Amino acid sequence: MAIKYCCFFTSEIKNIKRKAMKELTQEMSFLMNLWTINTVTSKRIDAGLGSIHGIGFTEYMSLYHLSNAHNKTMRRIDLAQKIGVTASGITRLLSPMEKIGLVEKEVNERDARVSLVKLSNAGETILNDATTSFEASSKSILQGVKKTSLANSLDVFQSMNNELFIE
Repeated sequence: MAIKYCCFFTSEIKNIKRKAMKELTQEMSFLMNLWTINTVTSKRIDAGLGSIHGIGFTEYMSLYHLSNAHNKTMRRIDLAQKIGVTASGITRLLSPMEKIGLVEKEVNERDARVSLVKLSNAGETILNDATTSFEASSKSILQGVKKTSLANSLDVFQSMNNELFIE
């Protein structure tokens, strides 16, 4: 009797799990698809940028945000927030970039505790060259997407950014 009960109970749990797995909300489905698309497109962009320019997509985004900052300089923690990495993650990212001369450490004359990073001339050159490759990759990846769908998606992402406090 105990074995039948155990099997019945196990079977019920499996049915509940199966049922739960099939019933994703629209929001859950959206985020799962977003995650997959992010992973696949990041790998594709990384491959293109890496093979031609020697940088990945995260490095590209760092260079891009630095190029648009006042004096091409940012606090490391602000740059980390812009690209969605932790404080230790930005250190791991910037260290090799500093070694090859794409970015430079800057001293904050008002507060020595603040760690600044600046886009170097070499970094700006790489960024300009890589932008052409990134544009080509972007067009290739999104070639089947209608302009209106792209605009609507950008609106959704902007709303999500605002909700998540990412500028």
